[in-house]
Amino acid sequence: MALLEVNDLAVNYGVIKAVKGISFHVNEGEVIALIGANGAGKTTTLQTISGMLEPAGGSIVFDGTDITKMPGHKLVSMGIAHVPEGRRVFAELTVYKNLMLGAFSRKDHAGVQQSLEEIYRRFPRLEERKNQVAGTLSGGEQQMLATARALMSAPRLILMDEPSMGLSPLFVAEIFDIIQSINETGTTVLLVEQNAKKALEIADRAYVLETGTIAMDGDAKDIMNDDRIRKAYLGE
Repeated sequence: MALLEVNDLAVNYGVIKAVKGISFHVNEGEVIALIGANGAGKTTTLQTISGMLEPAGGSIVFDGTDITKMPGHKLVSMGIAHVPEGRRVFAELTVYKNLMLGAFSRKDHAGVQQSLEEIYRRFPRLEERKNQVAGTLSGGEQQMLATARALMSAPRLILMDEPSMGLSPLFVAEIFDIIQSINETGTTVLLVEQNAKKALEIADRAYVLETGTIAMDGDAKDIMNDDRIRKAYLGE
């Protein structure tokens, strides 16, 4: 059984049909890429899965439980974390306080401390800057913080929306290394990414969204080698 099943999902903004009845699944342990042009419905899909938007139709099932109408804070407790587009760290709070807010749903204090130690091992820069106000970090460091904050909830599934947006090439490479390492430690990843080439390089499978519908899906390497995809999304 898939860890996440999205069935005939429709999402509207007023009269605009942003997502038009899409269906896809994410198996445990996979990295799944959602790629497509701006306005294709990628961010809307993630926001609906994480409870930020209410669907107009269809269903979302996580680990056998229908979560279609479930509020976002309950989803965090169930094991779904969302790293939103634009990072959205709490700019006035320290790095440490941002991280602890990521663990708000957890009651296992010893486990939270262990997670914090693991975060500092994985992101040594965040430990160096733990008492620094988050708004003073660089863009790449803020992306690390947003990702680390999500990991503090000990998720089974992490939704990542445009993690490389606005970053230098050096930080882009580092962020994709981080995504792979997150997956290698057992967390399933659903990735929305404008940098289609990098996303397809690390993904197991991919779905291509075009104007709110799925135009293509399959093995990520096959999609990367498709002539139409290469021309439309990889600049080749």
